[in-house]
Amino acid sequence: MAERRPSLMEPRIESLMGKVDSKFTLVTLSAMRAREINDYYNQLGEGLGRIVPPQVTSVSRKPLSIALEEVAAGKIVYERIEPGEDEEIVAEAETVDEPEPDPGA
Repeated sequence: MAERRPSLMEPRIESLMGKVDSKFTLVTLSAMRAREINDYYNQLGEGLGRIVPPQVTSVSRKPLSIALEEVAAGKIVYERIEPGEDEEIVAEAETVDEPEPDPGA
């Protein structure tokens, strides 16, 4: 049998769908991670080092392909936020961001 050559879509969609609950989640997760990877490569010369580098070794140079490979490897996961929880998270973030009042003032 002929050797299977890598196609344009590697990893396969079928294997990726096993890692997420819907195609929308896969697209959103991959796009967000691809932006982070792109930002990482853009800031390399500046020496900032605040963005997480790619978590898999890849022959691809495209950020989206690297992001999809990370999802397939299980390196990138997501957490589903239920309706109503987002308001609690925002309220908690606002209380943390508020400065403490100065008792001497």
